Amino acid sequence: MKDKIHPKYIETKVTCGCGNTFVTRSTKPELKVDICNACHPFYTGRLKYIDTAGRIEKFRSKFSNGYGNVGKKKG
Repeated sequence: MKDKIHPKYIETKVTCGCGNTFVTRSTKPELKVDICNACHPFYTGRLKYIDTAGRIEKFRSKFSNGYGNVGKKKG
């Protein structure tokens, strides 16, 4: 490898949105992530819905009677 062309590879503190922290190595001193192995549904086996503004209920009410009502105007 050539000298002085590669970034420094240092220990990095990674902080997740769930509060989990761990140390790894990277070219940046600190990383902030939204999801990690401690809170990701694939690794935990728990399915977690984050419902903002009632989107799930809106979807369920729209499709509760089947697809026949889709596209029809009310009233």
